[in-house]
Amino acid sequence: MPGLHLHDLRHTGNMLAAESGAGLKDLMARMGHDNVRAAMIYQHAARGADKAITDAINKQLQARDVADEMPAG
Repeated sequence: MPGLHLHDLRHTGNMLAAESGAGLKDLMARMGHDNVRAAMIYQHAARGADKAITDAINKQLQARDVADEMPAG
């Protein structure tokens, strides 16, 4: 594919590994790094997905609470 680089595939693999719950040491081993800086970048990005999921769950719970407070009729 034009414009696709090996680094793009490496980045995608590391993102998927971080999103799967891999720890820092596992990410570091996968990437071949001996410091945590790069692994933390991937874990930080994965945490952003966690926040989006948490926000969606909160919205569902709030909607249910509002529905429960409405008088039956």
